[in-house]
Amino acid sequence: MEGAAAAGGNSKGSGLGGLFGVGGVGGPGYSHADLAGVPLTGMSPLSPYLNVDPRYLIQDTDEFILPTGASKTRGRFELAFFTIGGCCMTGAAFGALNGLRLGLKETQSMAWSKPRNVQILNMVTRQGALWANTLGSLALLYSAFGVVIEKTRGAEDDLNTVAAGTMTGMLYKSTGGLRGIARGGIAGLTLTSLYALYNNWEHMKGAVPRQSL
Repeated sequence: MEGAAAAGGNSKGSGLGGLFGVGGVGGPGYSHADLAGVPLTGMSPLSPYLNVDPRYLIQDTDEFILPTGASKTRGRFELAFFTIGGCCMTGAAFGALNGLRLGLKETQSMAWSKPRNVQILNMVTRQGALWANTLGSLALLYSAFGVVIEKTRGAEDDLNTVAAGTMTGMLYKSTGGLRGIARGGIAGLTLTSLYALYNNWEHMKGAVPRQSL
């Protein structure tokens, strides 16, 4: 009876060991000393717990699955929301500071009182809303022109940036006549050209030594 029980216990242990790859049929038995000596750096040896090579678990490719034909970088439509929101917040912050400066300047002859505080607060809110509206409108026009040009040309490069900036300046100053349109276009062309030059500065610096060689 005792031999049968021992045999049954051994068969159960071998079955569990084979299931988890620790001993028996599924793999060799490991003691605590053997497991303590397994190196963890590099993940090169086989795992004593699952008998799985950890090298197959290392992902060398991107973790995100992109749709067929999708770009790994965000396009102008995705960046439009960030651009518009960022410009509105920047304009509001700059306008608030400008309004505080103007309010303090206009009320410098007044003593610190409630009417002076109200006048300064009104100037801050007025200037903040004005600059936020201005920069937000420019960002909206620039993003819209950029998306349309990108879809029309089927390419995304600095030419889209310069063209969108020039058209934005021309449309924003269209109420000032031909002279205003020309000034707006030149301003947009200059700003976007400087931005494109800044983005490609490192590439241009690396290309110049190669040409000299």
